[in-house]
Amino acid sequence: MRILVTLLCSTIFPALVFAADITDTVQKRYETLHSFRAFFTQHLTNAATQKTEERLGSIVFSKPKLLRWETTSPEEELLIVGPQAVWEYLPEDGIAYRYTTEQIFQSKTMLRFISGEANLKEDFAIVDKGMDAGLYLLELTPKEPEPGLTFARVWIRPEDGLLERIRIVDFFGNENAIELKAIELDPAVDSKIFTFTPPQGTQVIPGKVQ
Repeated sequence: MRILVTLLCSTIFPALVFAADITDTVQKRYETLHSFRAFFTQHLTNAATQKTEERLGSIVFSKPKLLRWETTSPEEELLIVGPQAVWEYLPEDGIAYRYTTEQIFQSKTMLRFISGEANLKEDFAIVDKGMDAGLYLLELTPKEPEPGLTFARVWIRPEDGLLERIRIVDFFGNENAIELKAIELDPAVDSKIFTFTPPQGTQVIPGKVQ
């Protein structure tokens, strides 16, 4: 029995320590990051139908919590996280949903991962899965699960601690996976891109976070 305990400790504890080191690196990286710009590929998989939709677009982030998430394919969609409000604009439908910033960042959504607001060490139980295609892979289980997030995987760049790939699973088993490409660190960003005025004739609806 003592030999078994020793073997378990020798294999599990180093992995836990290594995972803690990685999360510390990630946290420090996002604390020192002022802005970034990237292109993204997103895959949304419906658990019931097993159908996957691919979306393409770009992201611009600037501290403290400013974000411009622009989907260009298959349909245009714009998400603006501004200083006072969050806008989701669907030009083909002529609809704009308005949220408060608290609604967005209090929920463990993809936006919290992208912006660095999700604290990996404090918010999740972490399992180190080693290297995957040159990236550190961590499995995350939220300490306080919510409908929008019951499980996540993050792939971390070893050279700078940035999250390059993120996959989250909700209560129903639906998957939201995103990969960032051509990441540009600390570019000069015009604050005007984080403002939004609904075009004339747009229907504005108060949004609710699912």
